[in-house]
Amino acid sequence: MAAKAEDASTAAAVGKAVMVVGIDDSEHSFYALQWTLLHFFSPAVRPSWPYKLVIVSAKPTPTSVISVASPGAADVLPFVESDLRKISSQVIEKAKDICAAHSVLDVEYEVVEGDARNVLCEAVDKHHAETLVVGSHGYGAIKRAVLGSVSDYCAHHAHCTVMIVKKPKPKH
Repeated sequence: MAAKAEDASTAAAVGKAVMVVGIDDSEHSFYALQWTLLHFFSPAVRPSWPYKLVIVSAKPTPTSVISVASPGAADVLPFVESDLRKISSQVIEKAKDICAAHSVLDVEYEVVEGDARNVLCEAVDKHHAETLVVGSHGYGAIKRAVLGSVSDYCAHHAHCTVMIVKKPKPKH
């Protein structure tokens, strides 16, 4: 834990602000990562990238995925946990591949268990981030109200600038 705080203060000491990018297993979050790399970490900005990049993925708790009160839940929990770990690992590996394809190798990756809204806001505080980047699923008002919006929550609760990257819809 001290090493992470040290990394954030080291980034600030060398004049680099911290940018946190929140990702999950959706195409929208990977688009947001690619957009961020293209616009803030492109060869045109090198070698003086203004940001230290931290990529954070929230892994849901097994109990948030299944009801613990349901019959047989205790038997299923280890399998759910295993699947969630596997998905988180795949998300981080894909993020590493995307960063490598853009020749961005100085990246810190984190998988944190919990609700994405809280995980991202806590990552902002932990790393003293100047900017948080999240993708947008493009839900309508009703679906957003029912499901909740990570980007909306972060825009209102994160202690930094929040950039919401929306994937353009294909033109017909």
